[in-house]
Order: sequence, then C-alpha cells, then structure tokens
Amino acid sequence: MTELYLAPDGETRCQWAGSAPDFLDYHDREWGYPVADDQRLFEKFCLESFQSGLSWRTILTKRENFRAAFAEFDFNIMAEFDQTDVDRLVQNKGIIRHRGKIEAVINNARRAQELVATEGSIARFVWSYEPAADDLAEPQSQTTSAASIALSKELKKRGWKFVGPTTVFAFMQAMGLINDHAHGCKCRAEAEAARKAFVRP
Repeated sequence: MTELYLAPDGETRCQWAGSAPDFLDYHDREWGYPVADDQRLFEKFCLESFQSGLSWRTILTKRENFRAAFAEFDFNIMAEFDQTDVDRLVQNKGIIRHRGKIEAVINNARRAQELVATEGSIARFVWSYEPAADDLAEPQSQTTSAASIALSKELKKRGWKFVGPTTVFAFMQAMGLINDHAHGCKCRAEAEAARKAFVRP
C-alpha cells in the first residue's frame, strides 16, 4: 500500500505532500483536479518542461517569477517572443536560466497557437487522451502510461519540445486527466468528485 503523510490537520495525504512546506497547499488545491483552461494547461506544460532534470519544489517556489517572465503564460503573447526576449530571460535570476528550455517553451507557444487553430482548444486536444480509470496501476506507482506515451508522440509530431512521456504523465497527473492521489489520501475522493462533475471539452 502507498505510504501516506499525516498532515497537521490530522488528515492523511499523499506522502509527497509532506516533503516540503509549499507542497501541501499545492496538493490540496490544485494537483489532480481537472482543468479545461487553455492558459493553465499551457502553463503546466511549460513548468513541467522546465522541471526536466530538477525537482518540482524548485519550480514551484519560482512559479510566480516564471509567470511574470512569461506573460502569465499567455501563449499568444509568448509566441511573439524573439531572440531579444530569449537573451533577456537567460539573464533572469528568478527563473531557470536554461536557454534550451526557454527556447523550447517559446516554440511551444507557437505550436499551441497551431493546435488551437486545428483542434479548437488545447483542452479539447489533451482531454481526448484521457485514459480509462483501469488503465492505471496502483496510484503513484508509475511515471509513464500508454496515454502519456501517445500524447507525447503526437505533440512531438506537431513540433513541441521537452514533452517526453514522463513529462506528459506528470502533466496529466497534475491537470486531473487521471486521479493519481493515493488510496487513503483525503483528496482522492474530492478529486474524483471533481472529475465526475467536470464537463469534458
């Protein structure tokens, strides 16, 4: 059975929620709850791309800096970023100053515009890859899935970068395409109720 974290309020959570002070609020309010807003979905793709090779805590503590640096992750604005913006962002100490990742998310903003033009919305596209509940093993026991591999492959085909199967699986966990809260976590039932009430795009 997945280990759990007993939080200060006496309720159990996914074990990772207790591993850093910032995690509990993120776990309770955001992680695993379904999202249909294109800007939030795009933001998560970007942040997961920046996380590649790093810890999520590093990204979460810098999230507001990322939002300020990348126009709140409005992909229509980001798509206009040019080399001057890349050079500016590489000097920004508040974010991850990795030129390749910065260039990748700007590229992805342009690809996001194309996706909206062809599919109607980012939400409609990514939610078409929502897996069946029984496609998952025990919660938090895997880092990729058939659905994340398929979505990663299609995004790469469309020119997206830094969207490997593991990155995409983390995106799907966080954006509620799957309910990966541990059995026994107080948020598992809440996330599932939100998923049942959620109107798929």
